[in-house]
Amino acid sequence: MRRVLCLLLLLALTGCATGPSLENRGRVTAPPGDSHHLTIGSAGFTESDLLAQLYAQLLNQAGYKTSILTVSNRELYEPALESGQIDVVPEFAATFADWLNAKTHGTDAPPVGSPDLDATMKALRALAGPRGLTVLPPGRAVDQNAFAVSADYARLHHLKTLSDLGASGLKVRLAAGDECVQRPYCAPGLRKEYGIDITGVDPKGVGTTPAKRAVQQGRDQMVLTTTTDATLDQFGLVLLADDRHLQNADYVVPVVNRARAGGAGVAKALGRLGGVLTTVDLADLNEQVDSWRRLPADVARSYLKDKGLLK
Repeated sequence: MRRVLCLLLLLALTGCATGPSLENRGRVTAPPGDSHHLTIGSAGFTESDLLAQLYAQLLNQAGYKTSILTVSNRELYEPALESGQIDVVPEFAATFADWLNAKTHGTDAPPVGSPDLDATMKALRALAGPRGLTVLPPGRAVDQNAFAVSADYARLHHLKTLSDLGASGLKVRLAAGDECVQRPYCAPGLRKEYGIDITGVDPKGVGTTPAKRAVQQGRDQMVLTTTTDATLDQFGLVLLADDRHLQNADYVVPVVNRARAGGAGVAKALGRLGGVLTTVDLADLNEQVDSWRRLPADVARSYLKDKGLLK
């Protein structure tokens, strides 16, 4: 059962969910708990909705009673997670590590997320623990920034990787968000790490339909999207492998409120999914919702049954 956050609850979350005090941030704030009534947070986009449904159905099978609460703003749902108004949230390791780092040390703090999963997880857990949060082990699925070109362009120039594109010497106009001009994992990183001749950034957004059409129609040569983009085939696009690991380790990780959901039961239930769900699987599930117009709950149930995770 899904509850959509209304304005009054949004105000309540920001007003009362401030998390541990400054003097307590150096220690874990509560022992592991095992509440059997759990609220799972969703950030309101397709992939987050699917992950929340997958979590809920596995937890229901394990004997928990769950509800799903949609909060599209991390500035709201993360404090709610700290306070126990939300108990479980699907997150992305490097992105969440950097977000918590900025919240803890200021927006000018050097990023702690990196392409190194172990280093990223270590940093994330160090930041999450003092806030009363436990980060469960990452799964196999990763939702990273990725770069796609048209399949015809890739065939013509024999491109399979970003290194291939750099070695080709081709001039590349990149369809992406306008922030790509400065972000180290976008245009500057493509130039520095791969030697790709980025001639300009066409500010059409990350993985948007206009951005993909610009590449499909040859106005741009490459588009910034994600590894779980389910619509690339519709535009005749293919991903180029990030063979030098420029992108951060944004593996899917469950984050739980330690006092309410930090016990072994939740970890065991969600761990079953982490060992099975792959990046390709997640892209396929996204496609079923976005292109086939299936409900996230139905897509999640079918997947779990197909993988033998749900009776």
